Amino acid sequence: MSKPPYIGRFAPTPSGYLHFGSLVAALASYLDARAVGGRWLLRIEDLDPPREVPGAQAAILTTLESYGFEWDGPVMRQSERHGAYAEVLQRWLNQGLAYACSCSRKQLEPYLGIYPGLCRNAGHPWADTAIRLRVPELSYQFTDRVQGPFAQHLGREVGDFVIRRRDGLYAYQLAVVIDDAAQGINAIVRGADLLDSTPRQLYLQELLGVPAPSYLHVPLITQPDGHKLGKSYRAPPLPIAQARPLLLRALRALGQAAPEELLELSPSAILQWAAQHWQPELIPRVLSRPEAQLL
Repeated sequence: MSKPPYIGRFAPTPSGYLHFGSLVAALASYLDARAVGGRWLLRIEDLDPPREVPGAQAAILTTLESYGFEWDGPVMRQSERHGAYAEVLQRWLNQGLAYACSCSRKQLEPYLGIYPGLCRNAGHPWADTAIRLRVPELSYQFTDRVQGPFAQHLGREVGDFVIRRRDGLYAYQLAVVIDDAAQGINAIVRGADLLDSTPRQLYLQELLGVPAPSYLHVPLITQPDGHKLGKSYRAPPLPIAQARPLLLRALRALGQAAPEELLELSPSAILQWAAQHWQPELIPRVLSRPEAQLL
């Protein structure tokens, strides 16, 4: 049986502008797709309107274009996908796979992020509450293409997790899996901060009856003090005028050779060269992961 065509994606959140960490993730996903003649889709993950920065969506598209990125097909926006999320949520509620949770943050503080099942059998009405998904007492594992084997026991290490918030907004874990399935994504390249989300997404894929994609998690770009470079922590927006040197810097952060001569090329030509010379096996491994999650 022939291998299906590669379909990857980049899915930024418009809670801010693209920064250097975003560029590294976008570059890795783009090159991994283009190196094998695959498709690269773009999705705007605008699930949380209160956190969205005005103008960020347009700025993200402009920045990507200025850095030479070209995506296939129309841009998907999660704000236009609520009907698909609601349909799945209602089905799981009807099947008893999900339930209403009235727990407050203060009630859950002593449990250090692992939900203890306080509302699991309470039978609360579904309206105006958070909705949680029942998780099995099972370990879900996968082998990341760069980081290696990774496992997480959903019952002990996560607990039943939220798929719709109390304010009615859908949770990232639910939306990302439904949308990846809808777009036919079969290869996911993203930041290592989402490594421990992957077992939850594997369970969601199982419930939806869709095949699991391959995964490749790239190291996060951090500040000297160890903080993740992000929109909320000293991460300046990508300057359009610095596209060439920042693309080279991003390539080197991914362990790729990037000769200075590339500075003489256009951003799109740099990406074309990089796709032809892409070696994902050179991407650095994450050096610190909880020992319980290593296989």
